[in-house]
Amino acid sequence: MIARMWEVRALGSGFDELLSWVCDEALPTIEVLPAHVSSKVYSSTDHRIVVISTWRHDPVPLPAPPERLVARAPHVWDFTPVDR
Repeated sequence: MIARMWEVRALGSGFDELLSWVCDEALPTIEVLPAHVSSKVYSSTDHRIVVISTWRHDPVPLPAPPERLVARAPHVWDFTPVDR
């Protein structure tokens, strides 16, 4: 299992539109893939949107967001479970 964290910061005026894009356009492109297990979306008061998706193997990237809505390019990190 792999967890992918995708984080983007919206331009202040573009937050609502970017959040809609993530939920309505970007996520549906990966949620239909066989390796996809689940996705959750989080937001913060400083205009950040985080998607944490879990995958059986080989995570697939989200599409690039509309440049006019983001303060900077998204960052992506992959994590694997730790046995403790």
